Amino acid sequence: MNGSKFSPLFPKQTRRAFLRSSSALIALPFMESFGAKRFEYAAPLKGATPPTRMVFLGFGWGVTKESWYPDLNTTGSHYELPRGLRGLQRHKDDITIIQNLTNQFSNEAHWGSTFYLTGANRYAEPGQSFYNSISVDQVAAETLGKETRFTSIQLGCDNAEGSGHGPGLSMSWNRQGKPIAGLDTPVAAYHRLFSDSNTPLEEQQAMLRQKRSVLDTVLENAKTMNHGLSKIDNDKLDEYFQSIREIEVRLSKEEKWLDVPKVQPTDPLEEPQGDIEGFEEVKLMYDIMVAAMQVDATRVISYRQPVDTFIRSLGATITGHNMSHYTNGSRLSVSEMRDEKQTQLFAYLIDKLKATQESDGSSLFDNISLSYGSNIESIHYLKNCPTIITGGGAGVKHGRHLVMEDPKTPLCNLWLSLLQGSGIQADSHGDSNGVIEELFV
Repeated sequence: MNGSKFSPLFPKQTRRAFLRSSSALIALPFMESFGAKRFEYAAPLKGATPPTRMVFLGFGWGVTKESWYPDLNTTGSHYELPRGLRGLQRHKDDITIIQNLTNQFSNEAHWGSTFYLTGANRYAEPGQSFYNSISVDQVAAETLGKETRFTSIQLGCDNAEGSGHGPGLSMSWNRQGKPIAGLDTPVAAYHRLFSDSNTPLEEQQAMLRQKRSVLDTVLENAKTMNHGLSKIDNDKLDEYFQSIREIEVRLSKEEKWLDVPKVQPTDPLEEPQGDIEGFEEVKLMYDIMVAAMQVDATRVISYRQPVDTFIRSLGATITGHNMSHYTNGSRLSVSEMRDEKQTQLFAYLIDKLKATQESDGSSLFDNISLSYGSNIESIHYLKNCPTIITGGGAGVKHGRHLVMEDPKTPLCNLWLSLLQGSGIQADSHGDSNGVIEELFV
């Protein structure tokens, strides 16, 4: 298992136990002891208070530190956007750039977004080489996602490792620190959010009943195994039960939405065609995100963005990893071009959020908390995570460049601040040691 909580479990008759039903085989975790409420979609009433949304955008391999960060000596509102961020000039009054945030437990630049939203210590579990905890988007989803078809949406990209992301299926991790699957292409995201199934309702209901039957069998059989287990194994079994219960909750919610047609956005969004990569892929994902929030399909989104295909779509012939180890010359040029094009698309997303009207006359931008950044500074420097936040959903006072006094201020302080600012009850998150009061004054 190599200590990984999400490594596949391969059967060894003397050291593994399996739970069987007539239609499934589900592996238990390794044990040392073995040696309905109905949901209806309705358009928000005119004048109704729009819901809060939270979106987290992350990319691997950092940025070009010489041309992405504002001058450390020009803080507050009187600062100049550097070359790498100049595409955000028209939104300067509506963004906040923060320096000196870090994930203190990060020690692997190639693992990118694995701990970006969790702040976990991978060695926190004695005897294991991998441990993770819940990501901030999933904390938000527990509150903001109760009334939407999709509690949260995780977007990703193909070849995540090549884009500096490392282990995980998206940027999101559940309460047990297990990875949550993402939608890795615009085509998959589009159909998940906006396409109704061609399978008759009765067949869909039958498939869900079958899944429930499997889970019932699993839980019943597993309960017979908790006699004579060590404390460690009992803890693992409890964690396993919790994972099964989470599946039950998802199935229950899916069942309640089966006969509710998916809503199409006001501005028609054409179905993606063919292979779309890089610059156009990110742009289309942004379009899909805005459309999903416009129809209130979800209120929480994370997006693990591509880097390898992104720079190739710009004409680069090197990998994202080689670009990240830039020196003067072509690698530096590619890194700077990457920054400028990513910024251009980020500004495009803010344009769309501002142009999307809510039921009370405000804009989607007014009701969203949006963060954008990477887990590392550049090359392999695991400090000063590049960070921009925007949107009016968390009550942040924007238009400023903030430099934290402590150069090792936990990035999780930001996540905690955005959670509380968005009305979500949380006393801590990851390795946080407080909120960033400067954001709100």
